[in-house]
Amino acid sequence: MDRHEWDERYAGTELVWTAQANQFVMAELSGLPPGRALDLGAGEGRNAIWLAEQGWQVTAVDFSAVGLAKGAKLAEGRGVSVQWAEADLREYEPAPGRYDLVLLAYIHLPGDGFARLLGTAADALAPGGTLLVIGHDLDNLSHGYGGPQDPDVLHRADAIVAALPGLTIQQAGQAQRAVQTADGERTAIDTLVRAQRPAS
Repeated sequence: MDRHEWDERYAGTELVWTAQANQFVMAELSGLPPGRALDLGAGEGRNAIWLAEQGWQVTAVDFSAVGLAKGAKLAEGRGVSVQWAEADLREYEPAPGRYDLVLLAYIHLPGDGFARLLGTAADALAPGGTLLVIGHDLDNLSHGYGGPQDPDVLHRADAIVAALPGLTIQQAGQAQRAVQTADGERTAIDTLVRAQRPAS
């Protein structure tokens, strides 16, 4: 989907996603000492706002002005401050070595676009900083529920790891996520990779 299509999707009065942060974001990051965080592809801001509530100084980036505006309103209602930045992730260049945490949650780009984005995310990490990547796994097509149906944009942990030379891989594999549907609970299969830039 392009910027205009996402603007249209976010244009409704209700949130497209829940206001609660992603379960893996909360599970993986709740124990980290807060610092500077970069949420790439923040959408309506649910993860960025949760991070801000944990004490992080958060920059939330997305190319949908409509999504960011909803995030800003939600953040104001919850009494936290987030820096909102409208930019296309394929062109965005954060300051290198600045962030203690970089988050890529459910960002799916065709071709080598995601590998390039991983490089950008890794470059933005400060020494000791954490990169968390979560997204729909390729196996979700045949064994899971929902998500994009184009195999070219789906993730594999080994491909993500290969695109992160110089980082220490702390976790890399699949994670199952329960999805509530009209037909009952279904299971989605996600990729989860957590990596860290060495402290020195």
